Amino acid sequence: MTIEILVNGLRTEFDGDPQTPLIYVLRNELKLNGPKFGCGLGQCGACAVLVDGIATRSCIMPVAGLKGRAVTTLEGLGTPEKPHPLQRAFINEQAVQCGYCSNGLIIAAADLLARDPKPSESAIRGALAGHLCRCGSHVRVIRAVKSAAEQGA
Repeated sequence: MTIEILVNGLRTEFDGDPQTPLIYVLRNELKLNGPKFGCGLGQCGACAVLVDGIATRSCIMPVAGLKGRAVTTLEGLGTPEKPHPLQRAFINEQAVQCGYCSNGLIIAAADLLARDPKPSESAIRGALAGHLCRCGSHVRVIRAVKSAAEQGA
């Protein structure tokens, strides 16, 4: 079955099982490596993408559920030449260590800042609570999200 999806502003077709998790289409077919495969159960957040602006776990989102919807990955937020304010803030605050969780944290923060441009620290912590990070860069991640909010992300 052929399914047309919109990823990072570009229309593409996926010809395969409509129940295929989006993460596989993004990484294997479209070669977008921002979303990471972590748990495969929607619990760790490494695979997060924005679907119509809402942070969504791509490992449990079947491609069939994307008809008429827009997907934005980490690559779609910004470019190396013109990074999104969140991406720039994560770099400036050195909030990335191993980098495995960074995709999900940035995507969750982008969702939060779209809904709440000036979030409290409590709101930031709440938005990021479902994302697992073992490196311990949480303090720098919070600073990065605050910094991006101050820059009008």
